[in-house]
Amino acid sequence: MIRILRTILSNTTCTDAPPQLDAHALEQAGIAVRRMLDAQCRASLAIRQVDAGSCNGCELEIGALENPYHDLERFGVRFVASPRHADALLVTGPVSRHMAEALLRTWDAMAEPRLVIAAGDCACNGGLFGTSYASLGGVDQVIPVDVFIPGCPPPPERLLLGILAAMGRHVRA
Repeated sequence: MIRILRTILSNTTCTDAPPQLDAHALEQAGIAVRRMLDAQCRASLAIRQVDAGSCNGCELEIGALENPYHDLERFGVRFVASPRHADALLVTGPVSRHMAEALLRTWDAMAEPRLVIAAGDCACNGGLFGTSYASLGGVDQVIPVDVFIPGCPPPPERLLLGILAAMGRHVRA
């Protein structure tokens, strides 16, 4: 115990440098999202977010999209509580065995056509958790995914670019 305490006290604090945010790039991505929404004759994009078993790191970054700095809603993108009102499904975390049915029901409740976005390494491929007795792995093991956004967790700028990519792959009739 004393050895561990000495090790803790002898080490200096190691922190990462703060991220260098490119506000101009974020603004340009948001404007591109708004233009794509206007081109598809829709006023907004409604997203239902589902945590399928994550550590909540991705949820913090998704929450940052709604803060006054990023203000996702100014670009016409908003989060909704019901899958029946959603155009897109944003899933985080590896799909735990207990969440698989809930995720499938959420996906089934959405109207066609629907977008599915897997956000974070865990949602993309199972991440650190992989496939085990408690985890089915990535979201694509349960429902079809349109866009994968890698990162642990992906920063808000990358999430916005992933939403833009999902909208680009999806053309509404």
